[in-house]
Amino acid sequence: MARSTDELKRLAAERAALFLEGVRVLGLGTGSTAAHFVEVVGEMVQAGDLEDMVAIPTSVATEKQAHELGITITDLESHPQVDLTVDGADEVSHDLDLIKGLGGALTREKIVASASRELIIVADDSKMVTALGEKSPLPVEVMPFGWKTVALKLQNLGAEPDLRCKGGKPFKTDQGNYIFDCMFAAGITEPDAIGKLIDSIPGVVAQGMFLGMADRVIIASEGGARVLERS
Repeated sequence: MARSTDELKRLAAERAALFLEGVRVLGLGTGSTAAHFVEVVGEMVQAGDLEDMVAIPTSVATEKQAHELGITITDLESHPQVDLTVDGADEVSHDLDLIKGLGGALTREKIVASASRELIIVADDSKMVTALGEKSPLPVEVMPFGWKTVALKLQNLGAEPDLRCKGGKPFKTDQGNYIFDCMFAAGITEPDAIGKLIDSIPGVVAQGMFLGMADRVIIASEGGARVLERS
């Protein structure tokens, strides 16, 4: 019987846990696959392992889950350098570049990832793409003030920005910002250039391309979990 998507996510999370030896400050990602990893870490903590480890969550939801599992929580103010962050991704290219943010936490995820000595991504094989933008829209977090102006500027870059909504109202991130989910008809052919152009738009808080940031990606498939490393 084929494994379910949840089973594959759990498999990737369990493999990532093998890299926790010696980790004292751990960044915890956000999203369905990252939640499986948080669950694995919680089980290890409850078993008496990882006694000296503290964790920095990348969202309110992850913080709540970690707290319920007995994981000791800290923040970047107390620990500005993170040993390891484990997070999920919405797309992973063969160069290990990523699109993240469908879970709505891309800004905090990017901050914690940038503070980390190592970033490990956990995903199932459906997240692998030939080029970024192939399957997933690119999330762009923006300030509510002037969001329509930002939308026009995103359109000028070739994007089709769709304001993310929840319950008929604009979805708000933990920082109170909005998110545009941006599709590119031809895909994102020049990620680095497009990323810099989006970042330069006044009102943009962060965009969801994580370029050159992942050190390892753990991909789970029917054949098991394999570890891809940045060359």
